Amino acid sequence: MAKDKNKGLEKTNAMRKLDALKIVYGQHTYVDTDAISGVEVAAVLGQDPGQCFKTLVTVGKTGQHYVYMVPVAEELDLKKAAKAVGEKSIEMIKSKELLPLTGYIHGGCSPIGMKKFFKTTIHETAAEYETIFFSGGRIGFQIELGIDKLAEVIEFQLADIIKES
Repeated sequence: MAKDKNKGLEKTNAMRKLDALKIVYGQHTYVDTDAISGVEVAAVLGQDPGQCFKTLVTVGKTGQHYVYMVPVAEELDLKKAAKAVGEKSIEMIKSKELLPLTGYIHGGCSPIGMKKFFKTTIHETAAEYETIFFSGGRIGFQIELGIDKLAEVIEFQLADIIKES
């Protein structure tokens, strides 16, 4: 993977964190497109939607916040997600709460470089891929990284957290 295929582009918090740790990652952009959904972004990047993950932020019944990463074509199963973190229930946070809580906006939320670290769970299929794609911390930016390297940056667990199709 090229460390910075897009020279001259401003780095995001997530990229600066990876650079500081000297972790090599793929950087992909899709700025000249109307792609909005994760599935559309995967298509623009020419990637398998199962390999592209969206980052979701939730709040549990206890008031604790949790981060989940699921393939872009899938939906988070709130019951499975709550069970994975030992909560009675969880719900998605409101879009307006995302920026003050994480430092990221809806559509550009990365699991790396949030204002504060939150317990993170990634859908277990991530382990099937050499690398996965996820938000680089800004709309139009994606990071490609192996989960072994991601584990050097953030703590996470793997679990079955998606709705059955």
